[in-house]
Amino acid sequence: MMASNIHFKWRPHNPPVLRVYPDEPFEVIIPDSSTSQIKPNFTVKQLAAIDESKFDGAVGPVYVDGANPGDTLEVILDTIEVGDWGWTAILNNFGLLKGSFEETFVVWEIRDGWAATKGDFLAGVRIPVRPFLGVVGAAPAEGEFGMIPPRYFGGNMDNRLLRGGSHLFLPVSREGGLVSFADPHASQGDGEVCGTAIETSARITVRIRVHKNTELKTPMMETSEEEVGERVVTMGISNDLYSAAKEALLQMVHYLGDRGFTPEEAYVLCSVAGNLRISEIVDEPNYVVSLVLPKELTRKQ
Repeated sequence: MMASNIHFKWRPHNPPVLRVYPDEPFEVIIPDSSTSQIKPNFTVKQLAAIDESKFDGAVGPVYVDGANPGDTLEVILDTIEVGDWGWTAILNNFGLLKGSFEETFVVWEIRDGWAATKGDFLAGVRIPVRPFLGVVGAAPAEGEFGMIPPRYFGGNMDNRLLRGGSHLFLPVSREGGLVSFADPHASQGDGEVCGTAIETSARITVRIRVHKNTELKTPMMETSEEEVGERVVTMGISNDLYSAAKEALLQMVHYLGDRGFTPEEAYVLCSVAGNLRISEIVDEPNYVVSLVLPKELTRKQ
């Protein structure tokens, strides 16, 4: 499927653009999350002219032969190949700490398994490329939904573990399943805290299996995770998880600021490489959320 086969709403009856048999491999070409509106020569001011209703345009849907309501789809992402450039933005109306930073637009060069910025912003910092898909979803049983919030049928989950080799399981609500794909990322931390990751395009190869009469309620996944090396961890403690997450992030931004990073650099770095985690949720009334960042990235070049 090509990037021209795009829809901007989740609906029960979006017409399929491809029909496949279970376990039949197929290829999908996916634009970046702006649906190719953003270009590498953009400036921050040009972001204001972007049509936000055209974000996360999904390629599809794919009709899977034999899939019926009550079944489960096993979406196997065999390969994900990302483009040679990507972008990250801080927007005033988006992100965990929205309104706290200057609006920022960053272009990354993606080469040989690494992403690096093209200017002074985060100069010398290299992020390992770990491609994944932000959006994979099936058709809803009923109703019409925007692309941004995730729902029971999948959608914009932004789960960085949805990488090549992953098996994603989705509930089937409509005949054929009607699966769509969007929002490739070259790298992202858990939480995507500034609102964007390293947004890029991708070419993926996929197979879909059907498990009959399984009644899955929400998405689940089988995947692998590779994380080694020293980490710096900041923690937020609060009786509200959202507040604890903000505090953990703010503490990491301050920590990085003491090491020469600008506030905007620190915020972007946490979004593309830092992982928000619930570290404690049983010791009521207070909970602990951690922000985990590779120690090697905390040293300003």
